Amino acid sequence: MINKKPTFRKLTPSFGSSILVKQHVETVDKNGAYWHFHPELELIYINKGQGKTHIGNHLSYFNNSQLILIGSNLAHNGFTDRLTANGTETTIQFKSNFLGDDFLNVPEVSSIASLFERAKKGIRFKVDTKKIIGPKIESLMGYTGLERVIKFLEILNYLAITDDYTLLNADGFAFEAEAQDSGKIDTIFKYVNKNFQSHITLDEIADEVSMTVPAFCRYFKKATGKTFTQLVNEYRVVHATKLLLESQMSITDICFECGFNNFSHFNKTFNEITGKSASSYRKEIKLMIS
Repeated sequence: MINKKPTFRKLTPSFGSSILVKQHVETVDKNGAYWHFHPELELIYINKGQGKTHIGNHLSYFNNSQLILIGSNLAHNGFTDRLTANGTETTIQFKSNFLGDDFLNVPEVSSIASLFERAKKGIRFKVDTKKIIGPKIESLMGYTGLERVIKFLEILNYLAITDDYTLLNADGFAFEAEAQDSGKIDTIFKYVNKNFQSHITLDEIADEVSMTVPAFCRYFKKATGKTFTQLVNEYRVVHATKLLLESQMSITDICFECGFNNFSHFNKTFNEITGKSASSYRKEIKLMIS
């Protein structure tokens, strides 16, 4: 059955506020997550957690802290699978003109305007910035009114001038699905997320969204800029990165656990997606965890 939820999500800050700040410490319910976009930008800080980052065409796994800025109308899915001990997720949602229509035309905030433009590709900030800005984001919960706005502007100013970041969709974002197609996209992603460890035929995934196979293939390529096989392989490789980091399983066992039935195909695909071999990835990522 196709999920009928619209792609567009309307966000409403509390009365008397132009910035919506939310924080939770419990495990996130992923059943309510779906592929969506909204005109508001979204700044997310997770101090300790695990999950998939699925923003635009970017898909990856994380097992540490995260500081991400999602730009206006950039499609994304809820991505924290679980918060670890003492973990919190703080989200700030705001419109680019939250201080008025002329705000971004003021010369003093030109760097922030550039930040908002970069955010349309999704920005992941690195370790040094996370350590400085993460606690400042969490502390916003303790402020209201003008004080909160001033503290938030300080955060934006820092993020605007740092070069300690990575663009998640550096080559641009090709997603072209119409708002009424969100149910199809959400159904496809949820089905793949649940079944990627098994063989998924085009017949069964097309049937999930009540389409013929040729129509599904055309639709999916136009909507996402990639083939369905590419998407499934990305999910499998992302799961492999999780197992390489968190388990002691051999790389051969990980290959089959992730849904690949051929070790050489796994190696080739893993290298294409991550830019390195599985063994190199395992060695490097254990040194990089922060």
